Amino acid sequence: MSGVRAQQKQKTRQALIEAAFNQLSADHSFSNLSLREVAREAGIAPTSFYRHFKDMNELGLTMVDEAGLTLRQLMRQARRRIADGGSVINTSVVTFMEFIDNSSNQFRLLLRERSGTSKAFRAAVAREVKHFILELAHYLEGETKCDPVHAYIQAEAMVTLVFNAGAEALDIEGQQRDELIKRVIWQLRYISRGADNYTRDKNKVLESSKS
Repeated sequence: MSGVRAQQKQKTRQALIEAAFNQLSADHSFSNLSLREVAREAGIAPTSFYRHFKDMNELGLTMVDEAGLTLRQLMRQARRRIADGGSVINTSVVTFMEFIDNSSNQFRLLLRERSGTSKAFRAAVAREVKHFILELAHYLEGETKCDPVHAYIQAEAMVTLVFNAGAEALDIEGQQRDELIKRVIWQLRYISRGADNYTRDKNKVLESSKS
């Protein structure tokens, strides 16, 4: 019975998270949500909320963690597609835009709370973004033979660029969205080419100093 209760508790906890995400929109941020609204949409009494979260802030921080994890999992899937012969940059950008289309409220949460008024939320989003950058840096280090420091710098530049493009993509569609995607792909190629040239020149200098 304890296992069944634990499963039900986890199911209700997830329902609260999804209910909160469902209520986010372009005009309705997390700070506008009320505990009663979230509990009602999740199908539980407001008093039952406290069996799952200490308060709305704890719910919000959990949502940030979940949004970051969803994005990282999608990008891992993208890298598996790349391993099967897909273009690194094209596949990554298309996957990120799919995340925005399919999980727009999750991205809105990350975007808004990244520069929000809550220090705890800013720190949580910064932590998720850093996880994202570190995973990309590790991938770049393995694929390009770049040293860890410059792999991180390259990954940070790419993630910053893509996040900014994602914010723009939320409000456009059709041809404008297609043009944005093309522009971002070219910008990422410029970063990648510059990093490749830097690594190549650095290696040449090292080889010359040894000879």
